[in-house]
Amino acid sequence: MVPVRGGLDRGQALLAALGDLRREGRARRHAGELLMGETGTAAQSTDITAGPGGVMTDEVGVITGELTLRTELDGKDAVLRVQYKDAAEWYAVTGGRATLADPADLVAVHTVAVGLLNRPEG
Repeated sequence: MVPVRGGLDRGQALLAALGDLRREGRARRHAGELLMGETGTAAQSTDITAGPGGVMTDEVGVITGELTLRTELDGKDAVLRVQYKDAAEWYAVTGGRATLADPADLVAVHTVAVGLLNRPEG
């Protein structure tokens, strides 16, 4: 086992797993691509291919092609952002903000957004 503590920087912290009382030591489900931002906010990120018409953004209009979709928690709001794959700039998805009753719903919102925006077959 290789310790990761030395590789953390910029406000990142180690996460500890909580045990499942029914099956101690085993997760009940996969967490997906859960990321922790510099301020400790959770986020989900998935590479997608935009369908016909692309993805509308507030800053630059429609973007198309190979993209990365990120769903971030901003206070109680889920916020969708998109970037060209491996680019530095992130853009807000037009209409991509929703208030969550529970921060744990971020994963479900991200899953729905990926289902709507990922159209590799056109």
